[in-house]
Amino acid sequence: MTVSAKTQAEVKRKLRAKRAQIEQDGAPVVSARTTVKAWAEEWLRQAERTMRPSSFATARSSVNLWIVPVIGHKRFTDLTPADVRAVATAQRKAGRSSSTELRTHSVLSTMLKAAMVEGHPVHPRVLATRPPTKAVSDRDAMTVEQALAILPHAGELHHGSRFLAALLQGMRQGESLGLTWDEVDLRAGSITIAWQLRPIPYRDHRRKELGFRIPDGYEARHLKGALHLVRPKSKAGYRVIPIIPVMHEALERWQKTQGELVRANPHGLVWPNLDGSPTFYKVDDEEWYGLQQAADVQHPAGRLFTIHEARHTTATLLLECGVDPAVIVAIMGHSSILTTRGYQHTNTEMARQALSAVADRLGLEMKGGLQ
Repeated sequence: MTVSAKTQAEVKRKLRAKRAQIEQDGAPVVSARTTVKAWAEEWLRQAERTMRPSSFATARSSVNLWIVPVIGHKRFTDLTPADVRAVATAQRKAGRSSSTELRTHSVLSTMLKAAMVEGHPVHPRVLATRPPTKAVSDRDAMTVEQALAILPHAGELHHGSRFLAALLQGMRQGESLGLTWDEVDLRAGSITIAWQLRPIPYRDHRRKELGFRIPDGYEARHLKGALHLVRPKSKAGYRVIPIIPVMHEALERWQKTQGELVRANPHGLVWPNLDGSPTFYKVDDEEWYGLQQAADVQHPAGRLFTIHEARHTTATLLLECGVDPAVIVAIMGHSSILTTRGYQHTNTEMARQALSAVADRLGLEMKGGLQ
């Protein structure tokens, strides 16, 4: 960007006016003096319109807590691979996990690539900096005995079928909490996964009338507070799960008794709170942990299993039953639990047989207790 004038004062005035015009037009100001902090502020404004709310929250946190404090003062022209490593080093010294380091590295790389596209002088070797090494995860699946120990306690809950969906159907937490009755076809024996429950942050918590941080093209249905129904993150997230007999009976019984227990259910949620409002993640987690404590079940590391590890249990049981990995992916949606060479077509009957095999493996028979 260049301007000319007869005096230095006039040049500065024109330069300020030019910068203001460029910012008004939505284009970032490209300058050899641009710092990481200056670009980060511009990049976050852009990202807010394109990223999923949860991804944007992660990016904003990485930028504000780590990237800007550590290297925000650096100009692009002076940025080196050592500066990229310095961000990870700061997190390690602060006792953050390797997963946090990797997320922040990914945000920084994405931010710097966007800067290059806009013409900022980011040296390619900076982008080639090797990411931090991820520590070995201790995520694990429950044993058959542990899963069987939990199910009777789940049967004591009015909505125990919710945890059968986690252990037997491999449904994600957001998919279960966002499931509505119009996506459950008991006659056809299938569940359509088309929405997930997710909190979307307000633009300003002090001025909620300004609405939510919803990116362009993002489909969301507001339920209550910050909770929304949103579409799955990927095409693989959209899927139809067959309902095997044990799950069918549990859902049918719960549908009949739900009206007596839930005062109102304006959103048609399958597993809402008793007042009809959507169940928040923390409440669901507490119930899941409570079931393990009641059943005296714990992870080999001495902690409680997370609700996501129920999906590991489903996948492990399916593998133990000799189910083809392509069928497992079709049942569970895209998952890092399994490594496959790509998505392959599988029909509903194959998936139904696979889930029935898991039920047989668990020795599940309905005895009127699980809802």
